[in-house]
Amino acid sequence: MISVSGKKWEQKKINQNIVDKLKQEYNFNEFLSRLIISRKFDNDEIATINADLDLNNVFLNNKDFSQSINLVVNSINNNEKICIVGDYDVDGSAATSLFVKFFEGINHPFFYYIPDREKDGYGATKKLFKKLILKNPKLIIMVDCGSTSNDAIDFLNENEIKSLIIDHHEINKPFPNANSIINPKKDNGYREYDYLCATTLTYFFLDLLIKKIKSEINISDYLIYVLLATVCDVMPLRKLNRLIALKTLKNFDITKNLPIGTLFDLNEKKNRININDLGYLIGPILNAGGRLGKSQYATELLSSNNDLVINDRSKSLIKLNDKRKKIENLILEEIDFKKIEKENKDVIIYYNPNINEGLIGIIAARLKDYFNKPSIVITASNELLKGSVRSVYNYNIGRVIKNSLDQKLILNGGGHNMAAGFTLNRDSLKAFENYILEDFVKSNTVTNNIFSYESEISSLAFNEDFYDNIKKLEPFGTGNPVPTFLLRRLKIIKPMVLNKKHISLNLKSKTGFSIKSISFNSINTKLGEYLMNYKNKIDVIGQINENIWNNKKSNQLTIKDLIL
Repeated sequence: MISVSGKKWEQKKINQNIVDKLKQEYNFNEFLSRLIISRKFDNDEIATINADLDLNNVFLNNKDFSQSINLVVNSINNNEKICIVGDYDVDGSAATSLFVKFFEGINHPFFYYIPDREKDGYGATKKLFKKLILKNPKLIIMVDCGSTSNDAIDFLNENEIKSLIIDHHEINKPFPNANSIINPKKDNGYREYDYLCATTLTYFFLDLLIKKIKSEINISDYLIYVLLATVCDVMPLRKLNRLIALKTLKNFDITKNLPIGTLFDLNEKKNRININDLGYLIGPILNAGGRLGKSQYATELLSSNNDLVINDRSKSLIKLNDKRKKIENLILEEIDFKKIEKENKDVIIYYNPNINEGLIGIIAARLKDYFNKPSIVITASNELLKGSVRSVYNYNIGRVIKNSLDQKLILNGGGHNMAAGFTLNRDSLKAFENYILEDFVKSNTVTNNIFSYESEISSLAFNEDFYDNIKKLEPFGTGNPVPTFLLRRLKIIKPMVLNKKHISLNLKSKTGFSIKSISFNSINTKLGEYLMNYKNKIDVIGQINENIWNNKKSNQLTIKDLIL
């Protein structure tokens, strides 16, 4: 079926024998069993549906963790000053904040630094360390960075400064010569956990370290930071991440975390926190500082206990995020989407020398979402070019950037499966572009316009039992998307524009049942044109969500596409 958006929709194919087996083993109904199988849940994930499992530390006997703990314990015992260097995104800020809470809790001398995107560049560099060693640290801990910082680590060794890397990005071979490295991508026996972000690795590291030194710090109080980083770094909400999300959403008390609570209050949010709040509200606010020249602000907020600091940094970050939105909209208005669509390249590569460095990542994300293709946005940075990439779920862009670095197509860079950043010479742009396009073809990645839905349903499905089955698969996010369904022969009633970009309407079935519906960001799109003007009955692709308004719950259909 071809849609008004030009996408081809197909129903997912499910093995009925596996459905029957799941129904028998777990006493699930047909509908829930099919949803579970379509997501390829493993046994542990299936167990989370009806049971409250414990969150155990899976790195208890891990050699890299043990070596790293001994390194930090030695520095603590010798009262050595420690420096933490974190990336300027939410993952780096959250991981740094966990270390701040720990070192403050044991009253140990330390300081932290979040690099400025324009002044310092990305990650742990020799240039940055030349500045930091003036404060005489004896150990530098890098979180969410450092895996490609071989020269910078060599510089620390020359100056007899110890180093620890806790990261999840693609790593150089040979590895940086740090005293210890925690990174699942080292292939050192725990590659299966390469879907964890740096904050998650930091959390489990500190959990073991706290037990080692017999501290009374309760690191689980900050599990919300782990989930926040997981969501904002676009990590899959599967396996261990799924368990972390379930635990956090169930137990988190927003009144006991002033930084998150303040951001919630200032945005007039009163409901319990959810994945969408973290990814679409809190995350962009925290990232705004790193994008617009105030890289320390997010860490200063998340790690603070001071009411005045928390209130000030929260308001400042919200203002920066509002500024970011305005600049972003101006940039998007300049992009010729139709021209890019006609070029029909497998990877979107957009160069604009006038884009603020801090916004190239979010523009890349917008292009990726619009075209469903890996998207690269490049801007000028003095005599060089800086780029940011957002990828689709099945194309590992971190690997591509690492290979580009190995082949000297770029000067530096790093990333993971879904996102990456890099710097290159101006005269290398064409060669880099050719390499990316060739690699994509060789990878046999499929990002054509074929999309899938779970099944066809009728308006009768809009009842409490139906939605309760869907909720058993929560939390939804990367790797575990909200189920999508096909509803046939509906009539569009009273479409209205909301906030100049969304469309609210009712869909009426042949039985007279009315479905409250919404389509986000559809103004000035083909989907929006049909929703506002089409008079005949139409087939709808959509997702059923719970809508809370004035403390009243109701089911709502989020429209993803239309089929004539």
